[in-house]
Formats: sequence, C-alpha cells, structure tokens
Amino acid sequence: MTHTETDDRGVSHGHTALFATLVTVWIAIGLFIFWTAMRASGEESAIAWTESLNPGGWMAWVLPTALFFWLVAGTLVVFTILAIRYPETPKQGVLGIETTRGDRLFISLLAAGFINLAWLGFALGPQYLALIVSVIVAAAIFRLA
Repeated sequence: MTHTETDDRGVSHGHTALFATLVTVWIAIGLFIFWTAMRASGEESAIAWTESLNPGGWMAWVLPTALFFWLVAGTLVVFTILAIRYPETPKQGVLGIETTRGDRLFISLLAAGFINLAWLGFALGPQYLALIVSVIVAAAIFRLA
C-alpha cells in the first residue's frame, strides 16, 4: 500500500504524520492559552477567568472566549482527521439536501450560535441551558440531516 491508498472498505491509511502535526499544534495552542491565563492572573496557582489575556490589545480576549475558539479548532481538527481517515459520501436527510459530516458540523455551529444569541436576547435563563439545547439540536442535525 502506498502512502495514501485506501483499503477494500474505503478507509484511508498512512497519514499519521499529518494527524500528529494537527494534534500537536492544537495542544500547543491550548498550552499557550493556559500559560497566558496564568500570566494574566499574576499568581502561579490561580487562573484569571475575566482578566484580559492581551492587556492593551485591540480585542478583549478572556479565558472563556479563548477556550471556546480552541475547542472549535479542536473540533475542526477531529473532523479533518475523520474526513481523511474515513471518507464518506454525502447523504440526503430531512433537510432535502445532500450533506457530509462537515456540512452537518457547519449547520450545527450556526444553529448553536443562533440559539445562544436568542437565549441571551430573550433572557430565557442561565446560558448553560442554551448549551444543552444546542447539543441536543446538533445531535438531531447529525442524526437526521
């Protein structure tokens, strides 16, 4: 088998270096976020959740915001690895359009954004409940779309 051939089940093999690089970069960024949060707190044993990670910068990056984008990046890394390792053919679901895993992820992220904005706009309660609703909607999208 060559570096990027697939076996009889359509499973791609031979991308270990790419996978290791993607995961290593993602972990390094996470460690940088953690280090920056510790430095912003001014203490060695505490994390400053609301202190700016970039004092004097043009954008007020705080730890929860950085962690959110880091987790989205991690999700994209996982879906990239899945797309390379287990290619799929588009399927047609209840939306009436053909979608792949990546399409369903994009639709789920958009839905989560709108759900969270609506939750804030209508003051429906604690924001973690919007997260729970978003996860349920994402599961439905991945199952049905």
